[in-house]
Amino acid sequence: MSTPIIVSLDGMLLNWVKKIGDSVQQGDVVAEVEADKATVEIEAPSTGIVISQSVAVGSNVTKGSSIGVLGASAEISAPAQPVQASVPVPVVSAPVSTVSAPASVSAITDDGRIKASPIARKIADARGIDLLQIAGTGPGGRIVKEDVENFTPVAPAKPTVSNQSSTISAPIHRALPEGTDVELIDVTSMRKRIVAVTQESKQQIPHFYVTTVVNVDPLLLLRKQINQSLSDDAKISVNDLIVKATALTLRQFPNLNTHFYGDKLVRHKRIHIGIAVALPNGGLINVVARDADRVALGTLAVQNKEMFARARDGKIKPEDIGGATFTVSNLGAYDVDQFAAIINPPESGILAISTAQKVPVVNADGSLGVGMRMKVTISVDHRVSDGAEGAQFLQAFKSLLETPLRLLI
Repeated sequence: MSTPIIVSLDGMLLNWVKKIGDSVQQGDVVAEVEADKATVEIEAPSTGIVISQSVAVGSNVTKGSSIGVLGASAEISAPAQPVQASVPVPVVSAPVSTVSAPASVSAITDDGRIKASPIARKIADARGIDLLQIAGTGPGGRIVKEDVENFTPVAPAKPTVSNQSSTISAPIHRALPEGTDVELIDVTSMRKRIVAVTQESKQQIPHFYVTTVVNVDPLLLLRKQINQSLSDDAKISVNDLIVKATALTLRQFPNLNTHFYGDKLVRHKRIHIGIAVALPNGGLINVVARDADRVALGTLAVQNKEMFARARDGKIKPEDIGGATFTVSNLGAYDVDQFAAIINPPESGILAISTAQKVPVVNADGSLGVGMRMKVTISVDHRVSDGAEGAQFLQAFKSLLETPLRLLI
């Protein structure tokens, strides 16, 4: 019986790890898909033999589509042939007499993305090389590491702003700066994605914000006690405790685990917490702690560490991303007093976690002391909830962190 190999996100087929005729076990990596700057591994849905590959390396794939089939050896068919894309190339236009065409039109996908390996992009970014100038020698015209290393850049022509739809235009209210005092830098695909999502969020979602201050002395003490008997790869971070507390608080406030869809509200029965991860070369990606309210704290901590490592190495799995119902953004490691985060559509809320700081405090008996305090701000979609509920959520969240033994139940 044949089984289709399904991709779980949009992207570009980067590599076939297994070839036609290879035997695979369920869970083996059979292909890799590039999504923004992350490489996602596609696993075999069952045990069998790769009998066909219906998508060529370098081609775009969409979430839910099939890229090949597993089955018996007798069913093996010929592999797909590489596809050469033929689309307009988005460039900053310049005088015709001084600008040559990009070296390889086949290196551009149907949606205008440049086909290049992650290491090729990294080297090009470090050297300030425009990938559009490089002729790719990989499958389907894909730019590989050697192409960038062997490339000799030419002097760039003076850029101008064009109103043509096939070009990247500067904002109409100001001209593109020129001269030796400025450097023109291409916007990366990840930054474009961040621009699109945050712009949509701030334009479409009416945010409101509520802030509280949490006494984290009990939380830090509990973490220290737990970690005394754990190996380094199993130790629990403050962020793990915050993610667990967020998930348990959402149990009490299911309305904040609800997303707005016009005349319908979609209330999610499972709680999946998105965790914002800063990437080494800039940008960020949200990984997802699934069923964070149900998973044991120790298991949650190990799973989070593994996802963070894959995200930073650019080797995330499909289940690492997508499907978050609420997000936590923690800038505690960066000496941040307070901030407010932008909601990740279609979610209706996000928690912004600031740095725990040692500050003067007034104790319950009126005496003065010193304690660790941390500011937390919730951003909420006003189409789904109101200020009172946001404040009540923070009260419950604060109570959990200040009596943290409840996180272990």
